[in-house]
Amino acid sequence: MSELSLSKIRFLNGVWEGKVTNAPDTGTRPDIQVRYLDQVVDGVILKEGNTGSEWDLHVPVPSHAVADGVHSFVIYDSATDRKLGDFTIIAGEVAADDLRAEVELLRAELDMLKRAFRRHCLETS
Repeated sequence: MSELSLSKIRFLNGVWEGKVTNAPDTGTRPDIQVRYLDQVVDGVILKEGNTGSEWDLHVPVPSHAVADGVHSFVIYDSATDRKLGDFTIIAGEVAADDLRAEVELLRAELDMLKRAFRRHCLETS
């Protein structure tokens, strides 16, 4: 079984675009989930790419995420609960060495670990 990989194409007009590759060439759509503040982002589009193992991902940034501060989005393969990638938007005053993006990303990854741990506890009890 091959693992999905994700590469960024661009971020334009409020839509982050990427390419999911290494998908099984069975025509089965990968189960991709994008989270912001540990909530699933609505309106995510995943459409078949040039080959059966490629998929084009379009993530619309919600308007409430366009605000002062650091806003991190984490992209998961829901089938394996594995992080494929992330992107961060920083608005407002920006410091030269801004660690806010890293801290926000760590929070998002911690939320993922909490969900996985809770699911593990439910499955083993």
